[in-house]
Amino acid sequence: MTEAGSAQGAAKAPRMVRRERMLVLILLAVIPLSQIPIDAYTPAIPDMITELNTSSTLVQNSVSAYVLGMSIGLLPIGIIADARGRKPTLLVCLGILLVASLGCALTGDIYTLLALRFVQGLGGCATMVIVYAIAADSFRGARLTSISGLLGASWGLAPVLAPAVGGLLVQFVSWRGIFVLIAVLALVAAAVIFFVLPETLSADRRTPIRPREIGGVLAATLRRRIFVGLTLIFAVFASAQLMFGVVAPLLYETQLGLTPAFYGLIALLVGVANLIGELSTSYFATRISARMLGFAALVSFSLGAVILAVSGTLVGPHLLWITLGGVLALAGCGALCPLAYGLVMGLFTRNLGLIGGLTSAVCYLFVAVAMAAAAGLPDDSQAPLGYIYVGCAVAGFVLLALCLPRRVALPAGVPDATIA
Repeated sequence: MTEAGSAQGAAKAPRMVRRERMLVLILLAVIPLSQIPIDAYTPAIPDMITELNTSSTLVQNSVSAYVLGMSIGLLPIGIIADARGRKPTLLVCLGILLVASLGCALTGDIYTLLALRFVQGLGGCATMVIVYAIAADSFRGARLTSISGLLGASWGLAPVLAPAVGGLLVQFVSWRGIFVLIAVLALVAAAVIFFVLPETLSADRRTPIRPREIGGVLAATLRRRIFVGLTLIFAVFASAQLMFGVVAPLLYETQLGLTPAFYGLIALLVGVANLIGELSTSYFATRISARMLGFAALVSFSLGAVILAVSGTLVGPHLLWITLGGVLALAGCGALCPLAYGLVMGLFTRNLGLIGGLTSAVCYLFVAVAMAAAAGLPDDSQAPLGYIYVGCAVAGFVLLALCLPRRVALPAGVPDATIA
């Protein structure tokens, strides 16, 4: 290589690093938009019941309507993004999120709100599935798993911070201001994506929408043991993570008599532990093996599960033991979820929107079942939650042992799942 060629290569390297950093920053800013519409407006539920002159059940079902829209939208939006490109698909979905959010802010009818929340979910889910597809377009191997950890941490900030912001808006503005804020965030994200984000899916890697071929790819993907195993790891521990948020308020407020504000501080502590787990995946993914990282996270989760089960059986509801068990368990969940998702996306080089949509759809199906199960748990002790967590730990051990051998890479000669 000539001196001029060496100089050009050296000049390109810093520019590439800057572009990668800018790409990651954009993805980190966009992904929380899938979760903020779930968490930001929960403090407004009492005011919404009064102003809309409706029942608490209907207002609470607006959360389910959003999640249902997400669940239904994940797979088709991933398929469209594989065919039409990441950038235009994401822009259209952000437009849907913006319009639906403004509609929620203006409506005075609960049934219109439910319909608009469903549409919100259809638009909001793209900020998760397409963001991960863009990451998988741009990074591979341990670097992709590391980026997945960062994305998980950014996504995990929403449940920690959004309720506090929503509470301030309810107190000083109105519950309608929360939906206006979501619309503004969608508009800002769309502007940044339009002007700054590059298209990461080249024309030669796009796949046409052919239902028969898509069905073939889905069938071939679901027959792959490692894909199914990693997806189940993601689903099991994402469900365990969200289950704590459903059960914990009853334990702290009903059984221990703590105020909602005090519980909010504890929830913040547990949420920080979850973020630490996610950031640990980002940090250690390029430094240690996925197997070591996965089993270390499982040890943390298992310790938390045992503490909850044993303390609930022997002592009953206790502030220290519930909090300690929750911190350890959710730190483990925080590390395992992005690890599994990143490894899933790293198995494929094409159809990444389809694969991400399928993985997320399976996860949300598990979450829906887990939330229904959590609603039926006895709320007089942390023991039932602990025993469920012990079962999750056993399942996680088996799945990790099957999916994380010494190397996760595909054997030579094994074809990737693609659409011809």
